[in-house]
Amino acid sequence: MATRPPKPQRRNQVLSREQIIDTAIELLDAGGEGALTTRALTERLSTGAGAIYYRVGGRDELLDAATETIVVAALAADPAQSAGTPADEIRVVALALFDAIAEHQWLATRLTSQVVRQPFGPVTVGIFERIGRQVGALGVRQASWFDAASTLVHYILGAVSQNARLDGDTSAAVPDSAEFLAATAAAWQQLDPQDYPFMHAIAGQMREHDDREQFLTGIAVVIDGLTRLG
Repeated sequence: MATRPPKPQRRNQVLSREQIIDTAIELLDAGGEGALTTRALTERLSTGAGAIYYRVGGRDELLDAATETIVVAALAADPAQSAGTPADEIRVVALALFDAIAEHQWLATRLTSQVVRQPFGPVTVGIFERIGRQVGALGVRQASWFDAASTLVHYILGAVSQNARLDGDTSAAVPDSAEFLAATAAAWQQLDPQDYPFMHAIAGQMREHDDREQFLTGIAVVIDGLTRLG
């Protein structure tokens, strides 16, 4: 007579909201948004769906909570070198978001979604407050604060999202960065310099550039433009 496999043991201690969110982040980091299912989460936590819904909510609430947890922690972390000028502080915030998305590839889409859908939420408010304070310190007139802060936030989110693997990408493993850049540069160098003089000229820069340094260059360009608003 065949025996049934043993049922997973239910957890005796009460789950906290933090434990649920941390486990959701682990699943997201391992497999993207597609890996965060009720079944996967309940199996990992040895609990029922009701406990998760009671503590956090449904899948959308879990994704929002995971995003908020990571972003709030990134913004609160003390940098290795304290910021000095307003421009330094903006770079600190920008790099905190850049590094968070580099570590959690699924975060780019969710972060942008929260800024668009929940302008009143802690993620959007936290980012705008940290950056907005420095916009005023740069000497930008108050009438232009919203436009200036929005420009910085839009650049940061757009740039960091470009460097993240898109959720739902079913291609093979992410290619080695150096190999990818070298292959792209080689393809650009093969273009006809008469038809594509610019692309041909920058091929070597493409191969040798660093995403993080390029990101900071963009921040510097935006900040320089904002200071001219007066």
